[in-house]
Amino acid sequence: MQKLNSDENRIVMNQKEDVISFKCELQENLQNAMKEFVEEHPNWDQYRILQAAIAGFLMQKGFQNRDLTRLYIGNMFSMNFKD
Repeated sequence: MQKLNSDENRIVMNQKEDVISFKCELQENLQNAMKEFVEEHPNWDQYRILQAAIAGFLMQKGFQNRDLTRLYIGNMFSMNFKD
């Protein structure tokens, strides 16, 4: 896995493939854990992990949105939902 480019991390916001870039600094131990995970699970990448993590966090905190739910489930189970 390539080192995470903190200047251009992309998060897919909805099924229309709208993308917003943001800067994100990660602790080294988190970066290493992501690297190990991706090496063991080649169908995942750093962007998919971040998308699933952020969507899961928001859902756990009570944010309810159909597009967010689709994004989370799609990332967790490699599904692509179409409207």
